[in-house]
Formats: sequence, C-alpha cells, structure tokens
Amino acid sequence: MNFPIAARLSRVPPYPFEQIAKIKARKQQEGAELIDFGIGDPDLPTPDHVVEALREAATDPATHTYDESGNGLPEFRQAVADWYARRFGVKLDPETEIQHLVGSKEGIAHIFLAFVECGDCCLVPDPRYMVYSVGASFADGWFFPMPLRADNQFLPDLDAIPADVARNAKIMFINYPNNPTGAVASQEFFEKAVAFARERAILLCHDAAYSEVAFDGFRPQSILSVEGAKEVAVEFHSLSKTYNMTGWRLGFVVGNPHVLQALGKIKSNIDSGVFMAIQRAGVAALAGPQDCVDEMRATYQERRDRLVAGMKKMGWEATPPRATFYLWAGVPGGMKSAEFSELLLDKANVLTIPGSLYGQEGEGYVRFSLTVKGPKGVDLIAAGLENMERIVRPLI
Repeated sequence: MNFPIAARLSRVPPYPFEQIAKIKARKQQEGAELIDFGIGDPDLPTPDHVVEALREAATDPATHTYDESGNGLPEFRQAVADWYARRFGVKLDPETEIQHLVGSKEGIAHIFLAFVECGDCCLVPDPRYMVYSVGASFADGWFFPMPLRADNQFLPDLDAIPADVARNAKIMFINYPNNPTGAVASQEFFEKAVAFARERAILLCHDAAYSEVAFDGFRPQSILSVEGAKEVAVEFHSLSKTYNMTGWRLGFVVGNPHVLQALGKIKSNIDSGVFMAIQRAGVAALAGPQDCVDEMRATYQERRDRLVAGMKKMGWEATPPRATFYLWAGVPGGMKSAEFSELLLDKANVLTIPGSLYGQEGEGYVRFSLTVKGPKGVDLIAAGLENMERIVRPLI
C-alpha cells in the first residue's frame, strides 16, 4: 500500500551522498578500481587510547543503561569545557552551556525544530552542508541562500542580505572552516556576524566541525571568543573529524544557555543520548594526548600539497586550503560540475563531488576530499592525478 507522504519530504531533495554511494557501488561491481575523493569520511583510524577507553567503559555495566542526565555525562561536559578553555580561551559552564549530541549533524537538524515556526526565514550559506537547508524545511520554514563566492573569500556578504529578509530571519548558519570550499573566516568577520545577529535578534549558529583540521600553523578560532557572542550564538563541534570518530556519533554544541535548554527539550523527546561508554571515550579523546591530532594534520597537509602540486603541473589552477580536508577546484573547460565529475568517474575512475550538489553557487566547481581510502593516501592521490591528467589537460 502506498501511504501518502508528508508534504515536507517533497521539499527535500534526496541526500546527495546516498546517490554518490550508489554510483560508487555500481562502478565497483563493474570491476573498476576507484580512487575515491568523495565523501569526507576520515580513513585514518581512531586513536588507540580512545578505542581502549571505549573497550574498558563498555565492560562496565553502569554504562549499559539510559543516560538519565539528558545533556550528557558530567565528566564529558567537563572535558568539553576544559578543552574549550585550553584551545580557545573560552570559558563555558558545563551545567548550562554545553549539550552533548548524537554527532553534530543531529543537533544541527534538530535546532530548527526548537526555534523555527511555519513560514519562518532561515539564512544559510550557498554552497552549504545540506543539513542547514533540510533542517529549515523539516521545521516548515524556508531558507534564504547567502552566496559564498571567490571574490569575497567565500564569506557571505551580510550587507547584501535584503533588509526585509534580515529583519524577519530567525536563524543564520555559518560554517568556518568551510565545507565544501575550505575557506576560513577572520576574527573581524566573526565580530561582524555577531553584531549582525544581535542587531536583528537572530540566532547565530556556527558549525565549527573542522576547527582542528588546519595547516601551515593556522589555528581557526571560536566565534564564542567574540565579546557578547553568547548572547546570540551557539557553536557546534564534533569528535568526528578531529579524532577520526565519524562512526561513533559523538558531538556537542556550546554557547547560549537558553538555546541549549530548548534544543535539549527537543532531544529529550526524540533520542536518549549517546551510549555512555562512547561518552567516556570522548573524555579520553578531549582530555588525553593530542599528538594524534598533530599527526592527522600532517597527513592531510602532505596529501593537500601533493594534490595541489599535481593539479598545477597539468595547468589546473588550485589554491591550497588553509583548513578542512577539502579542495574546492574550478571545473576546467567551462563544463558543468556534474558533467565533469561524471567524465572523471567514467574515464579516469576518479570519484569527486560536483559542486552543484551543495547549492546553486557551487556550480562550476568540484570538491576533492583528502580522505582517500587506501593503504597510503599520497600514493592514491598520485595515481588519481595520473588518471586525470589525460582528461583534464586537453580542457585547460
């Protein structure tokens, strides 16, 4: 029986990475040896001391029940507060200014349900992590895209947002270091964003999932380091990218207590929190040795430099990102993003993500992820460059 589907689903396109996974599976079934620059899922292992912490915690029957605290184990929230103080110099109250999440994606999607009514406007970047716009749609709101363009360093031009749109917006999402462009934001931009939100009473949400994936000594900052930011802002983080824990589903959001209380009410009625053994492992990650993070950065920087050098050698303009494990590259030859990605997949067995999947402003770009799956990422990148050169060079 075909039951009628809720109208909200008709407003939401298929999740793009489901389509990518299907294409990848088909090529592999055909016997192709793919070089996968697709989904940003770290190929590096979770650090041993974190795995060991999980193993030990999972044998403790006390972790096998519901986490009745609602907002995460006290020791996990304290570890987040200590990490924020060390890393950003930002002081957080573990009781009221930290909420644990089932991965930051979950919290990003649910925060719209706490603050957006039917017909409300949400400001989201374009190109973007698609959960921002999907979250707005699920809450029966609508999203206004803020273009991210190269001539403005892939930052939204807040002054270009129409006054009536800005006046009626409920939520604004920004994301730096940025997925998919790899762009970074200055303290000056964060200050401007906070002032913009305060003046218009907009909830400012900053997705900082890639704050620790940065290169050449660059250290991204927290938007909460801006004076007065906690009045209007929250910041989402995840252990996924920093500690290679994507499958563990552990994240957190920090900042404005009123906002976190509302989000917590949504969550308490929808989920029962993260397995407490995983939260204990999160404590080991945040409070334990951080040399694993330095090694992660060094690995991705080596891969970034190899990919950029190879692209430049074939005449393909590429700017090395200062952060994230993504390279946002213009499509050569004036081709459409999807057309070019399909060409690379069919003729070079190289999987990339068309920029158009991230929004209208992503057209004309493709995204490479440095999380290439294989025994040695640099060697796979070299092989991918060799495969691509015969396709790309004639287009330059």
